[in-house]
Amino acid sequence: MGRKALQRSNDMDLSLDASDLEDLIGYNLKRAYVIVQIDFRKALGQDGMSARVFSALSLCIRYPNITQSELARMMGIERSGLVAIVDELEAKKHLQRAPVPGDRRVQALVPTEAGRAAYDATLKAVRAHEDRLFEDMSAEEKETLLALLKKIRNREEDA
Repeated sequence: MGRKALQRSNDMDLSLDASDLEDLIGYNLKRAYVIVQIDFRKALGQDGMSARVFSALSLCIRYPNITQSELARMMGIERSGLVAIVDELEAKKHLQRAPVPGDRRVQALVPTEAGRAAYDATLKAVRAHEDRLFEDMSAEEKETLLALLKKIRNREEDA
């Protein structure tokens, strides 16, 4: 192809409003996710927890003594993918592995006091991030959005 064929016409409308993508829910969910993730990382800073690490710690605090297999299932990720997350939390002394009585092959995940404190501080920052990011939505709109997202997530449980 010649160079001229690759040049754009000055008359071409490059706005997304003219694109079929704007009518696709999946495309808009992905774009919204990227915006939320970028702001999440900014809010927590360079050394802050990633969303996955925060999610894992949150579930370990809610369900102390959860096993890695149970945690992976709840997070919707492969157990092998969870190992690095748990290793990171353990290295930061936010979690410790404990034996499960009656099954020496399985270890429970137990949050430490440092882990609880880190979680509380991170949760505060995450709530502030969401308040700021979604400040132009009414409380009712936020509830509706959350309900719709949960409805989509519930399809995973049905599969």
